[in-house]
Amino acid sequence: MALRVLVVDDDKQIVRLIRSYLEEGGYSVLTAYEGEVALHTIRRERPDLVILDLMLPGQDGWEITRRVRSDETIAATPIIMLTARVEDTDKIVGLELGADDYITKPFNPREVVARVRAVLRRTGETLGATAKILTVGDLRLDIDAHQATQADTLLDLTVTEFNLLKIFMQNPGRAFTRMELIEQAFGYTYDNLDRTVDSHIKNLRKKIEPDSGNPTYIQTVYGVGYRMSDGS
Repeated sequence: MALRVLVVDDDKQIVRLIRSYLEEGGYSVLTAYEGEVALHTIRRERPDLVILDLMLPGQDGWEITRRVRSDETIAATPIIMLTARVEDTDKIVGLELGADDYITKPFNPREVVARVRAVLRRTGETLGATAKILTVGDLRLDIDAHQATQADTLLDLTVTEFNLLKIFMQNPGRAFTRMELIEQAFGYTYDNLDRTVDSHIKNLRKKIEPDSGNPTYIQTVYGVGYRMSDGS
């Protein structure tokens, strides 16, 4: 069965363009043109991924992302944000809300398909991985079940956060550059993703660190990137 992608944009021409390229790439495409309909479709249809424009009538993309991430039944849905706004602050806000990727208009539709493929590959690799349990301190990662817990409390992680945590927990003590994290967690390289990694790390720290301002687990290695300590 083809993987299903929900494309949400109030510009019907853009929706038709993305839809044609995704369908050519073998995906099944759902569409919505405003926020409330998009949220209803996500809850009803459970798409494998959502391409979500930020500037929507009614509820905008930020609000839809916030509501998706706060609903445990759909919180793990991968989201790629799509917008004409190019300010770094807009991108960072979207990523801090839990978006998995970000594409700025105007865009190459083939790049959109490549981004979709990369995010879905990360999801599929995680869900289809060999059963394995990783533990660091009071963190426990069940790769096969796609579950992360801390002190027996289930953590609500996005796909990207889960993949980053897996990379760190598989290699405690190893310092990763941002580019290494991009290649392993995102599945591709792309210019200007350093801030993207930093935003995801910031979100992840908020969820696993007793004090995100003074992290115990994911430590900054100045001039290099990040590493995971043993949590002791």
